[in-house]
Amino acid sequence: MKKIRNIAIIAHVDHGKTTLVDQILKQSNIFRQNQVVRERFLDSNDLERERGITILAKHISIPYKDYKINIIDTPGHADFGGEVERVLKMADGVLLLVDSFEGPMPQTRFVLEKALSLNLAPIVVVNKIDRPDNRPAEVLNEVYDLFIDLGADETQLEFPVFYASGREGWAVSDLSHRKKDITPLLESIIKDIPPPTMNSGSTQIQITTLDYNDYIGRIGVGRVFRGVLQKSQDLSIIKRDGKIHPISIKQIFVFDGLNRQEVDSVDYGDICAIVGVEDIDIGDTIADSNNPEPLPLITIDEPTISMTFTVNNSPFYGKEGKYVTSRQLRDRLYKELEHNVALKVEETSSPDSFKVSGRGILHLSILVENMRREGFELQIREPKVIYKEINGKKAEPIEILVVDVPAEYSGKVIELVGQRRGELAKMENKGSVQNLIFHIPSRGLMGLRTKLLTVTSGEGIMHHRFYQYEYFKGSIARNRNGAIISMEDGPVTAYALDSLKDRGKFFVEPGDVVYRGQVIGEHNKENDIEVNIQRGKKLTNMRASGSDKAIKIPPPIKFTLEEALEYIYEDEMVEVTPKSIRLRKLYLDPHERKRYNLNKAV
Repeated sequence: MKKIRNIAIIAHVDHGKTTLVDQILKQSNIFRQNQVVRERFLDSNDLERERGITILAKHISIPYKDYKINIIDTPGHADFGGEVERVLKMADGVLLLVDSFEGPMPQTRFVLEKALSLNLAPIVVVNKIDRPDNRPAEVLNEVYDLFIDLGADETQLEFPVFYASGREGWAVSDLSHRKKDITPLLESIIKDIPPPTMNSGSTQIQITTLDYNDYIGRIGVGRVFRGVLQKSQDLSIIKRDGKIHPISIKQIFVFDGLNRQEVDSVDYGDICAIVGVEDIDIGDTIADSNNPEPLPLITIDEPTISMTFTVNNSPFYGKEGKYVTSRQLRDRLYKELEHNVALKVEETSSPDSFKVSGRGILHLSILVENMRREGFELQIREPKVIYKEINGKKAEPIEILVVDVPAEYSGKVIELVGQRRGELAKMENKGSVQNLIFHIPSRGLMGLRTKLLTVTSGEGIMHHRFYQYEYFKGSIARNRNGAIISMEDGPVTAYALDSLKDRGKFFVEPGDVVYRGQVIGEHNKENDIEVNIQRGKKLTNMRASGSDKAIKIPPPIKFTLEEALEYIYEDEMVEVTPKSIRLRKLYLDPHERKRYNLNKAV
């Protein structure tokens, strides 16, 4: 039996986890000599590669000397916190990566807190040492402060420290040493991360992540905590609600490099993937039928935001996508539930609409982005916060918001967040930047990023994560101006845009085809206005030679999917197709809109 080490890599978004794993893979000769390897190999899905974030936890293993090191690359973003927490259950130690300039960030704190509470042995890597503005000594002090802050014990505080450059592929325990390769880090993993403990008793394995394959269905990934898992043995599955029923496993795979290798048995401490159990779920325990003992339950994060997904019924329905019916939308959403555990889908009174709840706008917008890439057309209503009742009072989700801004803008940021019922919890200086920490209702985050970038001249950086439910904080005024709505169908003309540019900011440019009821801009005032954006110039016999050249149109505002979802009001929708993101009114006909507004006012 090979000696095993299980280690999870944890870090804040963009601190270089996936790039470091690339180097470990390359230097462990996982790839063939002549194999062309793309960067950030583990970010396999297009969205992960574009945004530079890891969304799903990945499992790989590397051989080093006579050891097998299972490496789990975890997501760094708060909306995927549930994923991180579950994955850490499979590890015996963590590699904590911290950027040599930014130091510990909110997400670092969140993930480290989970790791310490599970008593995992930490190794700290101060990464991106090749940055010109690095400050490793200060960052290391900040890491120690963070450990003490989180109540780490003596043994956890005696962690080994490495300085590394993931991009250049080296790690050293002292900056004066020769910077050659990543071997010192691998040596430390073997020496400082404990081997899996051998528990006496019959077989036990807990499922911590799910995978899905169209050919073989659900695949459960988990760690064998006790005994040996064999394909031929009599096994039972213990569900979350305590029900037990017998199962038979068709295939067992272990991770070998980047691939999966089929085996007949798996020893305790190793991580494997199980095929052939139809109703396998996260948190389920698979145990010996003669002695079915469950492992402690895994907590799954509650959804905090919900949106209504409906089929596309705009005039451009079916022009850009291939999946447009409510049945196709329903099947796709229910298929997502197979492996996306923090998601909930509910039927509504209309067969064309579904209420989808998730961990945050990013969590849901990634689902929508994946769907549009697959060829779906759909429309989404305004995101709504999920309220709870605690002791008979209304309670809402509160998030911890961390904003890094140049000191001269901090007053404006505190005022802006204060208007949204945010309370300043902590304020400290980080070099030339001020680090502000707030507690803010999830409602207050809608549309905040755009406003924050405006007041900080584009220099503010914000991160947030779920904190807890607290009693309702009171109403928040949403101070967005009215919408500019198109009166007609047809292409936008430069002449019309030029004559209307004083009315507000536009989201369209000449040549874009729009329809009646589409939101094409933001009005300077609070009321909505309808405009004729298709108007052309009347041509007469007499023409001044220079007048046509004088048209100057400001560039349009282009929304990302998240920005569009945060921008809309309750009488508006975002239309999402494979090629476009459009904003529109719920009712395209002006008379129906008036009727809707009158009923709302009553």
